[in-house]
Amino acid sequence: MPNSQLASNLRNRRRSRSKSKSKRQKLIQNQPLCQETEEEVEEEEEDEGNGFKLKTSAKHGVQPLGNLYFVNKGAVNARNTGLGNLQVLTDELVLDILALLDATHLGVLATVTKSLYVFANHEPLWRNLVLEELKGEFLFTGSWKSTYVASSSRPKIQKKSGESVLKIRDFYSDHLFQSWLCANLEMKHEWLERDNIARVSGVSVEEFIEKFEEPNKPVLLEGCLDDWGAVTKWTKEYLTKVSGDVEFAVGPVEMKLENYFRYSDGVTEERPLYLFDPKFAEKVPVLDSEYEVPVYFREDLFSVLGDERPDYRWIIIGPSGSGSSFHIDPNSTSAWNAVITGSKKWVMFPPDVVPPGVHPSPDGAEVACPVSIMEWFMNFYGDTRRWKKKPIECICKAGEVVFVPNGWWHLVINLEESIAITQNYVSRRNLLNVLEFLKKPNAKELVSGTNDRENLHDKFKKAIEEAYPGTIQELEKKAEEKRRAEEQKVTFWDAATDSKSGAFKFSF
Repeated sequence: MPNSQLASNLRNRRRSRSKSKSKRQKLIQNQPLCQETEEEVEEEEEDEGNGFKLKTSAKHGVQPLGNLYFVNKGAVNARNTGLGNLQVLTDELVLDILALLDATHLGVLATVTKSLYVFANHEPLWRNLVLEELKGEFLFTGSWKSTYVASSSRPKIQKKSGESVLKIRDFYSDHLFQSWLCANLEMKHEWLERDNIARVSGVSVEEFIEKFEEPNKPVLLEGCLDDWGAVTKWTKEYLTKVSGDVEFAVGPVEMKLENYFRYSDGVTEERPLYLFDPKFAEKVPVLDSEYEVPVYFREDLFSVLGDERPDYRWIIIGPSGSGSSFHIDPNSTSAWNAVITGSKKWVMFPPDVVPPGVHPSPDGAEVACPVSIMEWFMNFYGDTRRWKKKPIECICKAGEVVFVPNGWWHLVINLEESIAITQNYVSRRNLLNVLEFLKKPNAKELVSGTNDRENLHDKFKKAIEEAYPGTIQELEKKAEEKRRAEEQKVTFWDAATDSKSGAFKFSF
């Protein structure tokens, strides 16, 4: 199925699932939005110029600041009048202060002014309260605030999805508007159309190593999951049944699948909670028996550590819009990611190219990047069109596998509700990279997935030497030979320079 048709199908599916009224607002780069009206319209309209499509109208009537200056000239920003002397604070700082309050004080504050009503009802504030106080023991009821209120009621009140929401006139805030926008914006066609990854089917292991793993290049593999029981069995209903009361890692909490699916079915937010559990096979052994490692990735040298190996495999479940922002896989490992249901958009940059908008610290221990994946697409994706080294991109659909070489930056966003398995591994092709990474001076900050970060290098190297004597030395010898060969290659500039005079020489 072509990506343009997939994008169209995804939009149609979202519309059919939506029960609430929605309206479109036009988004034009560097220009304000058209003035918001009081009435909501049934149909969605398309901005043909930019291709933006929204799922609903802005909560509480929040508008971008540009509307105050270019559309509603002369209006007074209710944000400032309602904050009084606090209006000099940035929106981010106001929300940081409100994050210190408990639910009762937030509720009281929301009754003071229209401005404080909007700030005190900011969904991330209530999300934090739910996760901090209830952990994973909550039943999502359409919004984080209503979820908190329902859980605190005595007796328990099962509220309907949604809640009464006041629309505030003339409230302008770029920060609050962008948070809502990123949660409700659908993927643009041009964000999905580029598909420049190599796609192969039925290649031999030797060919995979020669063409992709050895040169460290991404590839999408087709037909690898044909024998997986998971492909036909892993529906939400099946997973819920076999998992029972088992809890899985979901962001900072643990949740039962039944409760997580209730959340994922009803949520619309900027950064949806992502189920990402490294112990799923131990928790539910039957799941371990319903998939197998594709033949290309079965050499996994970290297995010599047995139970002491770092976390290496995860079940991944998330709604549309969930995913992982730009990162490099842990411990310099390579990885494969198999989509069982749904589809994922991938954007990958080689190790020597830092993605736009991403700022890693000098030691690599921390990475600063946009708050959400959608924010990156809105603000930075367009920059890559002008780059000489364009990213590798694809949409990975159910039944397909993406190979992610070590050191590559990658971003992944679910285009629809998706279930996947991913696994990090070490083969002979990246063993030396992993050993070098594990012995870095700041390994304590860089190494992940294990409690013994400082000693992992020595343990791993010793275990490899015992299990595969001479392997490390042989790989080091080959690496040195390759390095020397590269140094001896005559570059264009070497060939064009006269070695005696230092001047350039050209011949045609």
